[in-house]
Amino acid sequence: MASAFIQRLTLTNFRSYHAAQLRLDRAGPIVLTGANGAGKTNLIEAVSLFAPGRGLRRAAMEELAFSEGDGAWAISAEIEGMLGLATLGTGIDPPAGEDSAPIRKCRIDREDVGSATAFADHLRIVWLTPAMDPLFNGPASERRRFLDRLVLAVDAQHSRRVAALERSLRSRNRLLEESQGDSHWLDAVEHETAEVAVAVAAGRAETVKRLSAALDSSRGSAREFPHAEVTLQGWMEQLLPDHNAIEIEDRYRALLRDNRVRDAAAGRTLDGPHLSDLIVTHAGKGIPASEASTGEQKALLIRLVLAHADLIKQMTGYAPLLLLDEVVAHLDPARRSALYDALSLLGAQVWMTGADPAAFGDIVGRAQVFSVRSGAVEQA
Repeated sequence: MASAFIQRLTLTNFRSYHAAQLRLDRAGPIVLTGANGAGKTNLIEAVSLFAPGRGLRRAAMEELAFSEGDGAWAISAEIEGMLGLATLGTGIDPPAGEDSAPIRKCRIDREDVGSATAFADHLRIVWLTPAMDPLFNGPASERRRFLDRLVLAVDAQHSRRVAALERSLRSRNRLLEESQGDSHWLDAVEHETAEVAVAVAAGRAETVKRLSAALDSSRGSAREFPHAEVTLQGWMEQLLPDHNAIEIEDRYRALLRDNRVRDAAAGRTLDGPHLSDLIVTHAGKGIPASEASTGEQKALLIRLVLAHADLIKQMTGYAPLLLLDEVVAHLDPARRSALYDALSLLGAQVWMTGADPAAFGDIVGRAQVFSVRSGAVEQA
């Protein structure tokens, strides 16, 4: 199997970079070192924008512009991907006026495409950042967002379905706020809501099923990272294996209709896949991930990301790009070594950041190392 990789990355007026360019080898990891705040994460955020969505920080497009520029920014990547050589580009133009909203442009080989979803035909991207560390102890909404990112990496249309569900639920809530809400409009909105809700639940359930199988198959490898088990908590997801989509849609429509008064009083829809949860278990100890130690939670998260990357490789035939932000700094030497071995077996182009170059001592001889300093990056 092959791997998709970036050959050259160019940034113009992006975040802390007025202009920067990295030329990259196919072999070996990419290590970005520098002081905190130097701009390491900005570089991998730029790479993450070649995945569907808004990147690893989920930032508004205008927030990405260089502070001393005109509000425009651009990123381009020359890649060897799943469809061969290509040039991907994205960015925004200078604002037309104070009240004008920026429109993000996406291009492949200098031809406009509808959105970043089109980039998924060329490469897939997986990331792990410090912001994900509290995943198991945080609200269910964060785990749903994490899961949706996993689904999106294997199904580029998933974000559109999630967005459609959110819009449909907002429309229903607005109608419920009206004391004389039109029942015919509610029927129509709930019909659409049920249809898209089941599609979202099915996408999540299928990905969790495949991820669970990938976790099981990797159980004997990288033992320094504990085995994880994953399940979905939600009545709709539980019904999917034994009921067809139409049956579940009809059941959800009936539930929405019956609960209109309750949901109107609450000001929101109180049932559906928008409230489902991803349950992760430390299989070796038989405890929820939320009850594991901080170090074990980090190791479980790495196990999930590695299994997900391997799943993408098996499904597409190409290893995805991996973006690992400040991951190795908090690992002991045994887990660092195990991570480097697992990444080597995966064969992906891996981008890693860290403030301490010594943390990468085990791989520095086979890595491309770049030094990052306040808006400048150069090969060490």
